[in-house]
Amino acid sequence: MILKPYRLGALLLALSALPALPSAPAVAAPAPAAAAVSAAAPQGHTADQIGRFLARFYGEHGPSAHDRRHHVSQVLQERQQTHTESDVLLCAQNAPHDIGIGPVTVAEAAGVGWATVTTHWGTDKTDTFTAYVRLDSRPIRVDDVICAG
Repeated sequence: MILKPYRLGALLLALSALPALPSAPAVAAPAPAAAAVSAAAPQGHTADQIGRFLARFYGEHGPSAHDRRHHVSQVLQERQQTHTESDVLLCAQNAPHDIGIGPVTVAEAAGVGWATVTTHWGTDKTDTFTAYVRLDSRPIRVDDVICAG
């Protein structure tokens, strides 16, 4: 396409009316400030914090009524209302003899941490399930439970 002289002049006039673009150093300057903001932002719960929370939450025989009201996601509370035949937080129908919490894994990119919870039912019978905690939950709470088998 060949531009006629008057079209080229109109294009140059239109371009000169646009606001000036910032120079390259001004555009690059905000990057360190943004990095400082993200470095100061809280990273969420650590593996240690989640492990201590789950150990306290589950205790030896299961969560207390207080913990069930205040430290469980709304999704799990609703799931419990529809699954009245079993305890969705313990993946069982009654209280275990003892509960153990395994090592906690944290996936910062996914915003979640989890641990395997082992319930002991007497002689040598055990069951396991996985408890999930969102890293940004305030207060810290169990976000989901996935029962094994």
